[in-house]
Amino acid sequence: MSLEALRERMPECAKDIKLNLGSLMNETVLSDQQKWGALRACAYAAGAPQMIADIEAETEARLSPEAVRAVGAAASLMAMNNVYYRALHFMENGEYKTLRAGLRMNGLAAPGVEKADFELWCFAVSAIGGCGACLDSHEQELRKHGVSALQIQAALRIAAVVNGAAAALRVAGI
Repeated sequence: MSLEALRERMPECAKDIKLNLGSLMNETVLSDQQKWGALRACAYAAGAPQMIADIEAETEARLSPEAVRAVGAAASLMAMNNVYYRALHFMENGEYKTLRAGLRMNGLAAPGVEKADFELWCFAVSAIGGCGACLDSHEQELRKHGVSALQIQAALRIAAVVNGAAAALRVAGI
């Protein structure tokens, strides 16, 4: 299976998603590692099993074992952090924001790949997770590492399209 197979699975109502998936395959603003890592991390975040399998198959030969591990770390750490920090944002009682989170996040400090790539994947996953605090934090880190607004926007587009593809698969009962 592959990204092309995923595109073919899109129901008729998701014609735009299918076209956007094709455009993502030709994305040139990001390095290949950034692009394929973001696709894979976002697939994990969106959680559609068939899409995960298709994107894993597409990215297996495109990502190093270190990048595959880092993508998994980005997806799982952000799944945790997006819930925690999004909840803090929504809670009226500000006392919780003053408390130490007490969550282990060592993978953020030493991801095993270029820090900018890892931050980009965390940013994309946080878009799917809907955490404004995480988006702001990772966007600031990306800018410190010289990542351009166009590159950050490309990661955001990947997150949006992958999330849309997951919804389309649910519509199709896949």
